Amino acid sequence: MNLVSTTVSAPAVLVAVLLAAGCSSIGGTGDPAKYDSMSCTELNSALGSTASAISQTAITRGKVANSNVPRWLLGGSRVKTAIANRETARIDRLKQQHDALVAARARRCQRSAG
Repeated sequence: MNLVSTTVSAPAVLVAVLLAAGCSSIGGTGDPAKYDSMSCTELNSALGSTASAISQTAITRGKVANSNVPRWLLGGSRVKTAIANRETARIDRLKQQHDALVAARARRCQRSAG
């Protein structure tokens, strides 16, 4: 009985990871032109959101990369690699967005010397 519940949960976990990875890649990068019209507070908030998204995506990528795919699941390792690559591409896009936000904040928001 224990063996059956273990083998049934492995495909369910893989399907859940596939769905989560697919949903996490939905959404585009921000438009750098709109950053020029954002206030410093909005830029700071967007930077925080982007940093959180990078962290969460890296955590997801690590979980996928470290998951054990059963040998009997044909193509499972290829799917695992594809998902990890998709998450890596998403991290790269988020880093580009983060860099654009940092540049916009540097242009618009001058820190006053204390």
